Amino acid sequence: MNIYIGNLNYRVREEDLKQVMEEYGVVDSVKIIIDRETGKSKGFAFVEMPNDAEGKKAIEELNEAEYEGRQMVVKEARPKM
Repeated sequence: MNIYIGNLNYRVREEDLKQVMEEYGVVDSVKIIIDRETGKSKGFAFVEMPNDAEGKKAIEELNEAEYEGRQMVVKEARPKM
C-alpha cells in the first residue's frame, strides 16, 4: 500500500517518519519530497507498506494526529495521472 502523508513539519526526516510508521507494521520505503531548487522538504511524503491491513490501520490512527507540532494528513496515495 502506498500512503500519502501531508502537512509534515519541514524538519521531519525520513528516518523519523519510518520509526512512526513501523509502529503499525513493516515499511518498505519512506520518501520525503524535496524541492529541487531549495533542497528543503515540501512537507509531504510517501510511505510504502507491503501489508494493506497494517497500512489501513496506520491511516486510521495517524490521520489528523499531531506530529512534531503539525496535524498530519494521512491517506492512501492515489496513482499518478
